[in-house]
Amino acid sequence: MVEAQGGERVLPGHAYIAPGHSHLLLKRSGANYMTELNQGELVSRHRPSVDVLFRSAANCAGKNAIGVILTGMGKDGAAGMLEMHKAGAYNFAQDEASCVVFGMPKEAIAAGGVNDIVSLREMAKSVLSKVSSMGSHGNRI
Repeated sequence: MVEAQGGERVLPGHAYIAPGHSHLLLKRSGANYMTELNQGELVSRHRPSVDVLFRSAANCAGKNAIGVILTGMGKDGAAGMLEMHKAGAYNFAQDEASCVVFGMPKEAIAAGGVNDIVSLREMAKSVLSKVSSMGSHGNRI
């Protein structure tokens, strides 16, 4: 796990975290997915905003993306997750019982953008199972 600098090639087994001052976006460069940082306007009173990241994933990865929304306050991520869902992505939300704050997952579920609701304990296993079921198409980065 690293804080994104912008311009990194997205690689399997790596996690890129948005820095506190910028939105993190997913972009295409030829056959590769890349990170991009943007210091645009606040979205849902946030920068970084999960909605910005999820919208970029919907736009450039579509059905090749998997979205995950975990415990958190507010509704940031709900609209972007719905966009991912409409673009063919498969989305997971953390269940209420394992959340400290059920706000963000609850909003994503209510918006209709979630395919599967999973406990935190089962999340990694569920995501990896979905990636595996996507076959070689799920491993293209």
